[in-house]
Amino acid sequence: MILIRNGMVHDAICPEAKNADILIDDNGKIAAIGTGLAADGAEVIDAAGRHIYPGFVEAHCHMGMRGYGIGFEGNDTNEMTDILTPQLRAIDALNPMDPAFEHALRAGVTTICTGPGSANVLGGQFAVIKTVGHRVDDMLLDPYAAMKCAFGENPKRCYKDKNNASRMATAAKLRETLAKAKEYDAKKKAAEDESKLPALDFKLEALLPVLHGEVPLKAHAHQANDIFTAIRIAKEFGVKITLEHVTEGHLIAEELAAENLPLAVGPSLTHATKFELQNKTFATPGILDAAGCHVSIITDSSVIPQEYLPLCAALAVKSGMDEFHALQAITIRPAEHIGVADRVGSIEVGKDADLLIMTGVWNAVDSYPAKVLVDGKVVVDAE
Repeated sequence: MILIRNGMVHDAICPEAKNADILIDDNGKIAAIGTGLAADGAEVIDAAGRHIYPGFVEAHCHMGMRGYGIGFEGNDTNEMTDILTPQLRAIDALNPMDPAFEHALRAGVTTICTGPGSANVLGGQFAVIKTVGHRVDDMLLDPYAAMKCAFGENPKRCYKDKNNASRMATAAKLRETLAKAKEYDAKKKAAEDESKLPALDFKLEALLPVLHGEVPLKAHAHQANDIFTAIRIAKEFGVKITLEHVTEGHLIAEELAAENLPLAVGPSLTHATKFELQNKTFATPGILDAAGCHVSIITDSSVIPQEYLPLCAALAVKSGMDEFHALQAITIRPAEHIGVADRVGSIEVGKDADLLIMTGVWNAVDSYPAKVLVDGKVVVDAE
């Protein structure tokens, strides 16, 4: 057991922080939060004068898929031999030995949702993992958290010479594949015995959890018209969807609030490298949040290094976002966005003890985690 004493606890649920103790049980869970807690035989950490936060959570990145300081040999982000690859799984490419994991962990990023890029109309399966470990199987919270799909410039550019030179073609290919998966599902359900089952199709099998509402489409969409196309197709097929990047979300904030979908906003700390990013601004998360949207802030690492996730949220505050909501946008809201809020994202009894004991408040540039705990174990000690 570990007993953290006298820290200023920011639980990411209540706006007001409180001075309290946190007791962590032998299973790495938060057992109690209060004042004057005691536990015989517990290791005691004195957090007086320190601020305690939940581990930061990234809702959308490619960490572990594209190696740090390496070229083609370490880039497994996109399989660009086929525009439709729903059968691909992030867990088969992730490299926990990549130095980016250590960088992220030292900055307090303890959970990430990572997976394929946006070259393909259907890119494959995202996974949710902790950032501690050497074997991905031991780091998993969810091996199949979402199905990546992409709209806009990327599929057009990557497949312009392969019968996908327009937004119309991208949307048509997604519709056609979802329709085939729906037909495949119906044939499987109608089969009276194994001899009448349709021939096994790995691509269509991978889409069945999407059709059954078990996982969402994770839709890469920057431009307003692409955002609306993603929503339109999801409604046509009755599937769940989350919107990723949402660069022009501030231009359609009221419409997005009415849709009530999870939004992962970013990466904003980069040059506008293509036309669909021309309206990029750190004001977007705050405008969407003020309109009533469910907002997470993302780095899309390695576009922005993963360790700068709290900096991105701090810059959103500078551009007008409510400070507490910006903290939630890198803790509890992304945990909800990726379906693991029962485990991480806030400091509550029963949740994983993923905790940051910081030298100052989360959005101060000179503040850093003096200690990082994951599953109740001290994994970073910068004292």
